[in-house]
Amino acid sequence: MFADYMVNAWIVATVVAVVAPVVGFFVVLRGSAFVSHAVPEAAFAGAAGASLLGLNTVVGLGVFALGASLGIGLLGRRGRHDVVTALALAMLLGMGSLFLSWSTEYAPEIYSLLFGEVLGVSGNEIGLTAVLGAGCLGAIALLYRPLLLTSVVPEIAAARGIRGHRVEMAFLVVVALATTTAVPVVGALLMFSLMVGPAAAARCLTDEPLRTMALSVVIALLTVWSSIAAAYQTNWPIGFFVTALAFGSYLLAHAVRWVRQVYRRSRAPLPAGASA
Repeated sequence: MFADYMVNAWIVATVVAVVAPVVGFFVVLRGSAFVSHAVPEAAFAGAAGASLLGLNTVVGLGVFALGASLGIGLLGRRGRHDVVTALALAMLLGMGSLFLSWSTEYAPEIYSLLFGEVLGVSGNEIGLTAVLGAGCLGAIALLYRPLLLTSVVPEIAAARGIRGHRVEMAFLVVVALATTTAVPVVGALLMFSLMVGPAAAARCLTDEPLRTMALSVVIALLTVWSSIAAAYQTNWPIGFFVTALAFGSYLLAHAVRWVRQVYRRSRAPLPAGASA
């Protein structure tokens, strides 16, 4: 499990598990889960196109993810955001299918783009993934306050002169960068579960933003590390374990919150004049 050929997977997966939930916190807070699902599909189409042209698939991932994010942001300003996202998702899946029909790549390579591959991370990707991950975290640090204000209290943000659409466009670029970081590890179809699942679970347990992000990173790290170990032992796709554990953590967090609420109600003092 810790052999030399597995070291790349552990390193890159750790970077992804730190970056994805930090970005995912704002994805959940802004109700942008559908967008975080559509952008990886665009990244898959880009990877398929880059593979067809003999280029680095990570470059194709980044170009198409960025293009889809900006397109959704620009077109969504003039129409319904969900409609634009759905149309972009369908078109990009169609493009990915077209590129694959022209490609001569082996089926396992294409499969890994969709569902992830624990052994599919090359040494050349580590540096690029680290740079992209650092860029995502730096961008979130710079955008933290305006993102938080436009997500929670958009009226106050507007009164302070913060332009919501500009913040939205900048955030979509960050989503594209996070997607490019994560897809080579967990795959295009399942990347959004790592971005959304840990953040949603953490929000069930705490409302304080920084604490929520820290907790979501812990959940994501446990999810990814456990998924790599399970995929290594079973030879099953890592994406299956990522999705199952992310969903399980969300259900567990909901159960914990429900138990807390029941306990607090049971400990609450009775109104004056009420009988026990």
